[in-house]
Amino acid sequence: MSTHFIQPDLNYDREHVWHPYSSMTDPGHTWPVVSASGVRLKLQDGRELIDGMSSWWCTVHGYNHPVLNAALNEQAERMSHVMFGGLTHGPAIELARRLVALTPDGLEKVFIADSGSVSVEVAIKMAIQYQHARGETTRTRLLALERGYHGDTLGAMSVCDPKRGMHHLFSGILPEQFFVPAPQTRFEEEWNPDDIAPLRECLEKNHKSIAALILEPVVQGAGGMRFYHPEYLRQARSLCDEFGVLLIADEIATGFGRSGKLFACEYAGISPDIMCVGKAITGGYMTLAATLATTEVAETISRGEAGCFMHGPTFMANPLACRVACASLDLLMENNWQRQVSGIELGLKQGLSRASELEGVADVRVLGAIGVIELKDPVDVKRLQPACVDRGIWVRPFAHNFYVMPPYIMREGDLAYLTSNMVGALAQTLGE
Repeated sequence: MSTHFIQPDLNYDREHVWHPYSSMTDPGHTWPVVSASGVRLKLQDGRELIDGMSSWWCTVHGYNHPVLNAALNEQAERMSHVMFGGLTHGPAIELARRLVALTPDGLEKVFIADSGSVSVEVAIKMAIQYQHARGETTRTRLLALERGYHGDTLGAMSVCDPKRGMHHLFSGILPEQFFVPAPQTRFEEEWNPDDIAPLRECLEKNHKSIAALILEPVVQGAGGMRFYHPEYLRQARSLCDEFGVLLIADEIATGFGRSGKLFACEYAGISPDIMCVGKAITGGYMTLAATLATTEVAETISRGEAGCFMHGPTFMANPLACRVACASLDLLMENNWQRQVSGIELGLKQGLSRASELEGVADVRVLGAIGVIELKDPVDVKRLQPACVDRGIWVRPFAHNFYVMPPYIMREGDLAYLTSNMVGALAQTLGE
């Protein structure tokens, strides 16, 4: 068996490898990682970084976890992949069983997708097929919130913020959707009843054209790391029922404990008609997501013109990913994720509070295992990120936000080191 380790070739990377949201003419700096364990990334030059990003919200159990390693290896020896059309297998069935048990009541049908963006595409198609099967053939558009983010594929891009979002360059070719202002009442503030008025007005005027409302429950992620009042979600659920519009909850980023609840919908005590989950589902080991629907949605689609749901990715329900996801969700329960996340929340509040004293900081906020330092001006990533690396931490800021979402297993000392050096790196770059 080969044990050959492939060393990162930075020169080739710079010339030929296109990284996320990067330029090939001015690619910026990348740091080569050669291994990862627990909450630490080891660089090629021998330095170690405490990972504050959980690899974009995914690695909730940390890296190189023995339980997840064992699940992956055991499944690889048995069956790495098999098509899901006309065939099935134990890992997919068991994953569906866990998801139905964990998610809000009523979500009983599980479509296993490849990635978060694909799960959003699936949700959009479900909503449109559902309305078509009901004879509501004019309901072909989606309603979304400004400041929202739902992914980088075409359908998902169409429901991201069309003005402030990262996809405005494609506005001419994307499906045209309806948008309403983002909720303004913050999570901890007293609810302002006027906040829901734009949503009601839009539905009253346009509901005959709208198949579904899609939103990120309570936490708007890449659109600004905003935490809004759960009452908005409760009233949105009621309005969707009133106007015959489906509610799609995008819990890809917030699901599996990140917000302080297992799913952020729980803050409002509501169940959506369709829910998207991903990111942490496999503990960061494999790309995987799922779109869950109510029995009514699934059976209505199945009785429609096509007689089936019209979607089927090649790698749908990949056995390796499903098996690791089962092990990851079991770990989530066994490790008492509530205790882990509440400890991180406390540490983030303590550690990031000093940032509010810095000139140039507009706000500091924490919810669950999410901590945000919002700046008055856009972050100077080319200065701030190297400053973080020099201090032994990995944090990737964007727009006005210097934010962190640590692995749930992070210990108190590492968390204190992470937050103090975030504040230190920010103070250094703001002061230069």
